Amino acid sequence: MRISDIQRCEVRPGRLVEWTFSPATIAAAAALPPDPRPPAYIQESHIRTARSVREDGLFVPTWLGTAFDLPGRVDLDALEQALRGWTLRHETLRSGFRWAGEDMHRFTLDEDDVALDRTVVGDFNDTHALIRYLQDRFDTAADALGWPNLIYAAVVREDSTSVYMAFDHTNVDAYSLQRIPDEVHELYRAGVTGRPAGGVPAGSYVDFCEQERVNADGIDDTHAIVARWREFIGRCDGRLPEFPVDLGLRPGEVLPAQKLMCEPLVDADAAAVFEAHCRPYGGSLVGVLAATSLIVHELGGQPVYRTVVPFHTRLRSAWSDSVGWYVGGAPIEVPAARDFDGALATVRAELRANRALARIPLARVLRLLGADFRPTSPDMYSIISYVDARLTPGSADWPEKKAYGLLRVSYGDQLCAWVNRLHEGLWFACRYPDTDIAYRNVRRYVERLRDVITSVPAHEDLRMVESASV
Repeated sequence: MRISDIQRCEVRPGRLVEWTFSPATIAAAAALPPDPRPPAYIQESHIRTARSVREDGLFVPTWLGTAFDLPGRVDLDALEQALRGWTLRHETLRSGFRWAGEDMHRFTLDEDDVALDRTVVGDFNDTHALIRYLQDRFDTAADALGWPNLIYAAVVREDSTSVYMAFDHTNVDAYSLQRIPDEVHELYRAGVTGRPAGGVPAGSYVDFCEQERVNADGIDDTHAIVARWREFIGRCDGRLPEFPVDLGLRPGEVLPAQKLMCEPLVDADAAAVFEAHCRPYGGSLVGVLAATSLIVHELGGQPVYRTVVPFHTRLRSAWSDSVGWYVGGAPIEVPAARDFDGALATVRAELRANRALARIPLARVLRLLGADFRPTSPDMYSIISYVDARLTPGSADWPEKKAYGLLRVSYGDQLCAWVNRLHEGLWFACRYPDTDIAYRNVRRYVERLRDVITSVPAHEDLRMVESASV
């Protein structure tokens, strides 16, 4: 899915309709006893970070969302039924947290207590006014420190309707967002035609949180994973890694505003050639990291590229269709290589040696290390992410449906980049501090990444590799 922000996802005028949890649903949640299933470490860390930054006097929206079109004149009753049915399918969306002193406790609604409240906001004839309204509304309704922390909206027109769905990050990751357009389309079509909705029940992210936490709490500070992180952080001067290129920031400055850069990187043919070249080393993820290691050495002169690589933690088939934040991180260290193939070999070895570290949440590791990582930024470290989204159901229709994954770009001092492989090629998106130096260096990074990808030689077995990967 193309990653964008609300400003660049083809918003068009129309009549705006919203759905939120009903007052009766909110009242039922307020009366619930605690759910003994704890938050995931990543959820707890996210919420504590949001609270810490808010206490420092800055409101930093961090919601994620999706946008997509439904063709023709919409049946709002059928769409409401589809949105409620989809919400009930994923338990985390009816679960939230309360503070008890410094402790967080979960509560979870029964399905029968979940109802959506529909509001017709009004007609918007000006696109910019609609964009401003949507962003401000999502900031409030999908706040990490509030509950409910999701909202659905539709911009209704005679020929099509654009659906927008925004969530606090505790409930969704990028993979979750990618599945939403197809799932909601299927439920909507079922409602319009009167046929039963298909699909099998999705695994509960709330159950996953409990299982992951039990596993994470089963290790102590003598565990090999903790020792590896201790060594890695020590070589990062006691911090988690930043992008090793000048972003125009100075120590002690207030958290800067960010900008988003998003654009096509290369077309489908170039992406296939790149994948074929990188396949013996593990594929395009390895290639993007290897290229990055070469580029940051050129731009910043660092002898070793250190980063935390995000990996999904959907290790059981029960979680494959589940909505939740299934992400862990693995540290890698890539010394400057003489050429691209040399960097590929090093990255492959690092990922093989360290990928298993992503199974233990980093927040648990930091707690065991005893380090005081009081967060002052929504991003604890810089990331470069790669996802091949072509096998996601409905992905071939994303351009026609104007489907986007949405980022809220607000404040932060890290560079976070995503490279997604789509049917039409590679798509690049990046959040970075809004400074002139950062813009110039991100622009240089993107152009050099494009150069590296398009410079790899084609292989004779390209068609075989490509057909095997699709």
